[in-house]
Amino acid sequence: MKTLQLADIDGIYRPPGQLVLDKVLSHVDKHGKSFIALSPFCVVSSAGPDGAIDVSPRGGEPGFVHVSEDGKSLFLPDRPGNNRLDNIRNLLAGSGAIGLMFMIPGFDDVFRVNGRASATDDADLLSQFVEFGKTPRLLLSIAVDEAFLHCPKAIMRAKLWEAEAQVDRSALPSGAEMVMDQLQLGKPQVSDEVIIESYKTQL
Repeated sequence: MKTLQLADIDGIYRPPGQLVLDKVLSHVDKHGKSFIALSPFCVVSSAGPDGAIDVSPRGGEPGFVHVSEDGKSLFLPDRPGNNRLDNIRNLLAGSGAIGLMFMIPGFDDVFRVNGRASATDDADLLSQFVEFGKTPRLLLSIAVDEAFLHCPKAIMRAKLWEAEAQVDRSALPSGAEMVMDQLQLGKPQVSDEVIIESYKTQL
């Protein structure tokens, strides 16, 4: 297998068009605000000082991520998860560099934000993010460096929102069954239905 070097890349791809370069903004504009207000889902990426990488999903009611009036800051609540806290540990131990990718069900467009994150447990701020009857334990406050719309080609290729592309859940074991098998722990002690119902109480 041939391993490419950075110098090889320009010979394979044409330069980006001027519009692709110009569309990157230093803040979240009115269209970005509207997009984030409709988005119930985003993907968050981070890198720690030791090179540790994390990419993880975040979800909530549409608009669960708040945008400041000037569009220069985002506020992302941290909801109950598995308590690994990989992203938060990376962000607080390292430079705070963060990338977010917002999606809206049914939309092929994606809205992206890159910036620098810090964490706060300010009670007044936290009280603005009550959801599912719960107040988050902390918020990530994100200073926006770049904000832009990402072209829809990847979502179109994946046919992500098309009913014909949906895979029947029976194509794979449940998540719990796969983890138990990976760890050679036998079968889960409770059914997947019980596990899913328990998750609903932890949102």
